[in-house]
Amino acid sequence: MTREQILQNAQVREQSILRNVYVWMTLGLGLTGVISLGMASNPNLVMSLVRNPLLFYGAIIGELVLVMFLSARLMQMSATAATLGFAGYAALNGVTLSVIFLAYTGQSIAQAFFVAGGTFAGMSLWATTTRRDLSSIGNYLFMGLIGLIIAMVANMFFRSDSFSLLISLVGVALFLGLTAYDTQMIKSWNRQFGSSIDEAGYIKLSIMGALKLYLDFINLFLFFLRIFGRRD
Repeated sequence: MTREQILQNAQVREQSILRNVYVWMTLGLGLTGVISLGMASNPNLVMSLVRNPLLFYGAIIGELVLVMFLSARLMQMSATAATLGFAGYAALNGVTLSVIFLAYTGQSIAQAFFVAGGTFAGMSLWATTTRRDLSSIGNYLFMGLIGLIIAMVANMFFRSDSFSLLISLVGVALFLGLTAYDTQMIKSWNRQFGSSIDEAGYIKLSIMGALKLYLDFINLFLFFLRIFGRRD
């Protein structure tokens, strides 16, 4: 096999992994949206969730535990378990996100979704085409994420609108950076695993990438919603 053929095969695998990641991510977002809209169509059901702190915060804690578990153990799970875990997380996220329909107008939610979708797509496309290596910014993005979480917790006590806007703007910038970084990381998996990975591993790798980009998109959407959203 010639060098050109090897490079061409590597590019095909790389594009295939990215395509599968985007497919899984879209399926996850679709499941989240269907469940969220389904719950929002019954306001009493959403209000019951909000008025039950044990249930509401239990769902949020369950989300955090599940995404941490998936991030750490997904590649050691079976392909079926990984699929069910990702679907379960997307479904649970749909339940908790249904509360935004009580706080914001439908127009604001749709606007934030399309703005997030456009910026996410643009940043991800740039990351796949640029020759710039983004691996060096990973530590800075992680430190920025920690700082953002601390600021959000602090603002729960200060309740400053101006500080909240600043947090949202920083959050958008941070998750745009993470979108580009994660996209390039997914591309690099081709060089790490090559053609040696089996079908089950290929599925799990796609789901792992989908989980990363799913989280980037959801957070982008929520921060844009805080910036542009009109309260219902």
